[in-house]
Amino acid sequence: MALTAAVAVLAAVLVTGAGVRTVMHTSRAPRLLTEGIAAQPCAPQDVIIVPAHRDVRYDGASSVLLPAAGATPGCTAASVAASERWLAAGTVPGTGPAMRSMAERALLDLHLSVRPDGAVVAGWYPGWEYAWPRDSSWVAVALAVTQHGADALRVLTFLQKEQSRDGTWAARYEPDGGGPVRDGRPVELDAVGWVPWAVWSWYGADRSPAARRELARLWPMVSAAASAAEQSLTPGGLPVAATDYWEHGTQVTLGTAAPLLTGLRAAAGIAGALGRKPAAQNWSDAAARLSTSIQASFGCYGFNRLPDDSSGPDASVTFLGPPFGPASAALEHAEEAAERALTLPGGGVLPGADWPGDTDTAWTAETAFFALFNAGTGEHGRASSLLSWLAAHRTALGALPEQVTEAGRPASVAPLAWTDAAVLLAQAAQLRPLPATPVPPGGQPAAAGGCLLPPLTVVGR
Repeated sequence: MALTAAVAVLAAVLVTGAGVRTVMHTSRAPRLLTEGIAAQPCAPQDVIIVPAHRDVRYDGASSVLLPAAGATPGCTAASVAASERWLAAGTVPGTGPAMRSMAERALLDLHLSVRPDGAVVAGWYPGWEYAWPRDSSWVAVALAVTQHGADALRVLTFLQKEQSRDGTWAARYEPDGGGPVRDGRPVELDAVGWVPWAVWSWYGADRSPAARRELARLWPMVSAAASAAEQSLTPGGLPVAATDYWEHGTQVTLGTAAPLLTGLRAAAGIAGALGRKPAAQNWSDAAARLSTSIQASFGCYGFNRLPDDSSGPDASVTFLGPPFGPASAALEHAEEAAERALTLPGGGVLPGADWPGDTDTAWTAETAFFALFNAGTGEHGRASSLLSWLAAHRTALGALPEQVTEAGRPASVAPLAWTDAAVLLAQAAQLRPLPATPVPPGGQPAAAGGCLLPPLTVVGR
């Protein structure tokens, strides 16, 4: 990483994509690592990382800091105007000053985090400054839903360029086009579900002839990902063991199975839109098979993290509902029970009941997942409460952090791109339904279909 004195009151860092992250699971409360990010007025492609606890502010609804030391007035004015034009070109979801402020900052932070080649920097700090396909997919959807389709397409194009020949993706990539990070991490299988969902959602937000031509160009990526998802299914119908969004261990979890179901459904919808009937039927069948297995193995036990009752609830239960799939009474009951079990006394939620890290620290992306589910199922009051908590626990610069401590302080990196995207989608879903992943005929079993035992009680903390 290169250092610069771009702002007089802080030691700013220009991110070039260096560093090695290790997954940290600790019982000690994390500290705030960054206050936020800002644009370098005279070098639009450079990002200034604002160290934690620095007393700075932005120039209006822009990503330019005040004072912009070392920048000419012309550069500063042009950069502020560029931020304002970009925001105005799309939509800013949210009603009321706090919600709109959160959405504006999330959008502007994503605008900076999407690099010219389409790589999405997950977080601007050593160890987070890579492009995860999972996070990138959510960012692409958030940008598409807020009418920044060209930016979303750039993200999808980056993912297509980086896809492996077998249809999968590595856990993460260098944001400067340097390829996968080779640190021994296994493939995180959920990407083959998230990416087709992102493509379908992008297309659902813009069904113009130009978008359809781009959809055809993205088809080889979708086809390869769906094939990888189908081939990952075991004789029992669930995917093979893999590392999911917890990035901890290798198991068969709902955090992998649910995204794969969404991806197969999305791939079937894309194949149908492009007139590829055999592929559409093949992936419809695979989606139905996986859906039935999810119901029999997870659904009969309260949609916990693992396909048995002892594992306890997990935030990934939200990956089964809108906009990823249809709601049902059983699913809504499981989601409500999981939200109740995982919510901490000070607000915010844990990733799951068996989370191996600090169990007093809330995670913002997971909190936003529940807000998105609630908004999509018409529980707007519950969604609003979660979004208000997120808005109240941003950094002083307005960035959404990865975590919030028991004392209510923002912690870890800020902003976190996945949280920004999830919050924007939840806010958009509060206003109108998001593009829904299509469910092929026969792809949604009855609530009790395939249950080998009566449903058991969801285990809480």
